[in-house]
Amino acid sequence: MNKLNKSRVKSIITPIIAILFTILPFNATITKNIEDNNHAINYQNNKGNKKLFSFINKLNKNYEAQAAMQTFYNDLELIPGGKSVGVKISTKGVLVVGYAEVSTERGNVESPGSTAGIQVGDSILKVDEINIESSSNLMNIINKSDGKELNILIDRDGENIIKKLSPIKSSEDSKYKIGLWVRDSTAGVGTLTFYEPKSKKFGALGHPITDVDTNSILKISKGVLINSSIISVKKGEKGNPGELKGIFINEDVPLAKVTKNTECGIFGVSDEKLIDGRNTKPLKVASQNEIKEGKAQIITTIDENGPKYYDIEIVKLLPQDAPSSKSMIIKVTDSELLKKTGGIVQGMSGSPIIQNNKIVGAVTHVLINKPDTGYGIYIHWMIKDGNILSK
Repeated sequence: MNKLNKSRVKSIITPIIAILFTILPFNATITKNIEDNNHAINYQNNKGNKKLFSFINKLNKNYEAQAAMQTFYNDLELIPGGKSVGVKISTKGVLVVGYAEVSTERGNVESPGSTAGIQVGDSILKVDEINIESSSNLMNIINKSDGKELNILIDRDGENIIKKLSPIKSSEDSKYKIGLWVRDSTAGVGTLTFYEPKSKKFGALGHPITDVDTNSILKISKGVLINSSIISVKKGEKGNPGELKGIFINEDVPLAKVTKNTECGIFGVSDEKLIDGRNTKPLKVASQNEIKEGKAQIITTIDENGPKYYDIEIVKLLPQDAPSSKSMIIKVTDSELLKKTGGIVQGMSGSPIIQNNKIVGAVTHVLINKPDTGYGIYIHWMIKDGNILSK
């Protein structure tokens, strides 16, 4: 007998015993007691049925959702990347990366920004309702304040907060300052993971772009992908990660717009010019339960010859129910790639991982003391963050 049936039997038995004990001494109340207890029995039965139907309904919905998701993966095809791309990002507002004392005629004064409670990792969005678009923009507004109190709107972990401070005049250049080091942009080289031709959406990197000083995920105001060319490779060694060194080409003609920077990579929209024509055959996408430990390949670019397949092994699959850029442990086994790069190097982030002719993930990290070994992300996390599901 299952647990549900036991609970129903118990609820029925209990009031029946109560009725038997009241029959002899309380004849006048027998009918009422029976009616009341029958009502209680029916109420308990209805309540149990509602719970059972609710539970079954949830199971059906979960099954339908899983079936729909599996159908989606069965139908979805992505053009794999592997192409080296330049990435240029402008931040939303400016990111605070450090403090600085202000030199005055009375000596060095502690950072007004720090004193006001502005923290490293905060993004300055507005000053007195004026949008901040760059570091130079912020400096101009601060200098024109003549030391008057300012309202600084900051973003801290998604929460908007207003801080008040008064800039201090520097004795070095006679300009007003708030004692903050800020950053408004970043650039680098990474690898394209996929392009979805129907929605014209792409995904790259497999991990977020973070600030080198604060490790904060950069909030994007605007960004672009541009052509890049790998000119040399610094081979990875134990304790010293390698690097793909590239240059930007035709910076005035971007390949795509970057609109999102998330835990799972960068995403945006483009057109066919993002695909170089050498590797345009679409591949199916593997769901998480289709990925197996064992042999696989990555597509990546390490020289002027463009994207190429290299052998790897998926060493361990990590169970995950929330997005993470460390979903699987991978190891490079390809002799050519090991000879040229030592394994996984900076700039390979985003290189698609292929198994059984399906895209299963992307390269994301390298282990500093084991350059042939690193991490990859499950492709479905990138698909989710790239809004491919809602195309």
